[in-house]
Amino acid sequence: MSAGIDPVELAVFHNAMTSVAEEMGAALRRSALSPNIKERRDYSCAIFDDEARVIAMGDHMPVHLGSMPMSVASAVRALALHRGDVVILNDPYAGGTHLPDITMVMPVFATTGDKPSLYVAGRAHHSDVGGMFAGSMGPAREIFQEGIRIPPTHIVRSGEMQTDVVRLILSNVRTPVERQGDLVAQIGACRIGEQRLLEICERFTPTRIRHLCDQLLDYSEQLLRAELRSLKAGEYLAEDFLDDDGVSTERIKIAATLRIDPTAETLEIDFAGTSHQVKGSVNAVRAITLSACLYVLRCLLPNGSPTTAGTLRPLKLKTQPGSVVDAELPAAVAGGNVETSQRIVDTILRALAQAAPDRIPAASAGTMSNLTIGGVDPRTQLPFTYYETIAGGMGAGPFRDGASGVHTHMTNSLNTPIEALEFAFPLRMKQYGYRSGSGGSGEYRGGEGLIREFELLADSQVTLLSDRRESAPYGLEGGGAGAHSRATAHFPGELTSTILASKSSQYFPVGTTLRLETPGGGGWRRSP
Repeated sequence: MSAGIDPVELAVFHNAMTSVAEEMGAALRRSALSPNIKERRDYSCAIFDDEARVIAMGDHMPVHLGSMPMSVASAVRALALHRGDVVILNDPYAGGTHLPDITMVMPVFATTGDKPSLYVAGRAHHSDVGGMFAGSMGPAREIFQEGIRIPPTHIVRSGEMQTDVVRLILSNVRTPVERQGDLVAQIGACRIGEQRLLEICERFTPTRIRHLCDQLLDYSEQLLRAELRSLKAGEYLAEDFLDDDGVSTERIKIAATLRIDPTAETLEIDFAGTSHQVKGSVNAVRAITLSACLYVLRCLLPNGSPTTAGTLRPLKLKTQPGSVVDAELPAAVAGGNVETSQRIVDTILRALAQAAPDRIPAASAGTMSNLTIGGVDPRTQLPFTYYETIAGGMGAGPFRDGASGVHTHMTNSLNTPIEALEFAFPLRMKQYGYRSGSGGSGEYRGGEGLIREFELLADSQVTLLSDRRESAPYGLEGGGAGAHSRATAHFPGELTSTILASKSSQYFPVGTTLRLETPGGGGWRRSP
């Protein structure tokens, strides 16, 4: 650590910055209108230095946090930012993930100059942003079918809300009152972040803050390089598959080659051999792939380690433009953020297990099991859109069983509580519990998936974006695979249920029962 920097001061600074990101998230959660943000906590917040490098993250959604720096960089490049400004964007081809994830970026000015001292940013998943599917999460064939696409745009300028921008957005969504409430909550969270950062800046000079930010980045880099030194040198290849893209039945390959050089303290992740981008919506933009890589790097670090832009310095990421992990316009991407991101992590971990078999767990559920339901609520005669990712089993790890019914890897959300779900939407929960026997066998068993069964109390459009129907979550060290996913619909008056495709959208009548069974995690080590 460089001379002139006190390690204790650096720790205090890092924790102060992280607490700001956490408080932003808490403010957003408390003030949001939608159950998706308020109950499921589908949001993330982070702090950036004057060069738009991330220096602190809340304990939020990995798929958001790893890609958010590219959105902030896009906003800073595209617009001149002044005091009181807030920028909105959701464009996956400008650092976003998919269209429902809307990002707000706000500059923080701690001095009288024209250059921001810091930036705050918050991203939240909105349960509808228009498009051809209620909930904006369906098997589309191009991004223009997925909803309104927002490039970096001022939503607040010099403290004044840009009402024309807000009207434009709200005119393109099914639930404008809820969307407006969530957008205002995001702006409020950014202002909380600005206020807290200005309080911190009163304790440090601008020069000191820049030095502390630089040192924090360097420290994050040093921590990861130390972990890379402990890994076995070599080239490690793994592949895994998405079942399909919702358009064709062809499997989609994710291939990853890890090249670990402990002497140089570097890691290269090369996705050569991965399938070309597809017609369906499981394409991932490069920001998502980078986010998945950062997540795996974070998993290597000790608990409590700062995750900053410095964490990525030892990484060399190689992707082929036009592939399913580096999609190009006009590829649809709604499922890339939620399904392909999980498979990318599964593939990287499978390769990394060859270098560190005593540290890497078996595959977790490997799908976010996305469910969206939309229609007109008979109680209010207003449109509603419900969105949820449903938890599954965690993979067993070295010397431990996997947890059951939890969100893993790129998602860090919660299941919507039954009381909140039934209050907000014309839905009735008929069954909710663990899926017995779905965890992979082994000396250490994979966690169990979930069963979640709904009754529709209104005619509804029901859309699924899920996976792991064909390729089950793998076990490691001889452990068994987790159970495949399954979804069925039972229509009123029918004797049998109908199996639903993993990526599909259909209109179902009132009284239909939906049953989702999520995968269990893989087992670890063959049973003795």
